[in-house]
Amino acid sequence: MFALRHFDSSASSLHPRWGNGSAGMVEAMVTDMEHQQQENVTALQNQTSGAMIVVLPMSLGIISNTVALFILVNAYSLQRRHSKATFLLFATSLVITDFFGHVIPGALVLRLYLSGGASPEDSSDSMCQFLGGSMVFFGLCPLFMGCAMAAERCLGVTKPLLHSSLVTKTRTKVCLSIIWLAALSVALLPCFQLGSYTYQEPKTWCFINVLNDTMEVDVAFVVLFSGLGLTSLAVALVCNTISGLTLVLARIRRQPGSHHSARSHDIEMVVQLVGITVTSCICWSPLLLAS
Repeated sequence: MFALRHFDSSASSLHPRWGNGSAGMVEAMVTDMEHQQQENVTALQNQTSGAMIVVLPMSLGIISNTVALFILVNAYSLQRRHSKATFLLFATSLVITDFFGHVIPGALVLRLYLSGGASPEDSSDSMCQFLGGSMVFFGLCPLFMGCAMAAERCLGVTKPLLHSSLVTKTRTKVCLSIIWLAALSVALLPCFQLGSYTYQEPKTWCFINVLNDTMEVDVAFVVLFSGLGLTSLAVALVCNTISGLTLVLARIRRQPGSHHSARSHDIEMVVQLVGITVTSCICWSPLLLAS
């Protein structure tokens, strides 16, 4: 029995004896590890949700613009009517521009999301300059094109003879080139120290600097951007209103039994323009007014 007692006392001395301090340290280490794992899971969830927010609109924009482009190209190749062909040339250019407006900025924003965003000390770099310029360029181009399309249709509805003599495919292509060049000139103004682009919260996209360390040139730049966008929307609304009223009055005055296929084409194009203008107002008015 003495031997058994001696063995028990020796065995008990081999077990580690944890004090209160050691147990507290182990518990704190386990808590820290659980907290760190929870933070990692939360960060991964936020990163995934942020990437989905970028991917979904970009994918929808790419798919819808691709479908619209195929439809417009087929319609343009089959169209023989002068005014309709001009309108389709404008519409095709608008769809192509909007397509790249989804692809280029969307890809850059997605890259920033996946990399966790820019570092807090970074206010602007080459990627930010390119992304901000892309946002301005692809923001102004659809507004300018919508304005030009509305003015072209207004002239075609109210003054068809003048429209047929003034509006040609060559002049339409020149007008589109001027629109792209004008939007590009505005987007490149920060390269000449006339305004600046900076990272916007949560450091995953870039736009005109309107919040931090704003200078007079930044204010002038944002006023120019907002003024051009709002003016384009206003002109498009006025032209579409005039075109719509003219078509309504022509339909009221039309003699019973008469056929006006040209008017039906005009109505179709004006309805499409109204849809484009309303979409532009919904998408861009909050940003233009906030700027």
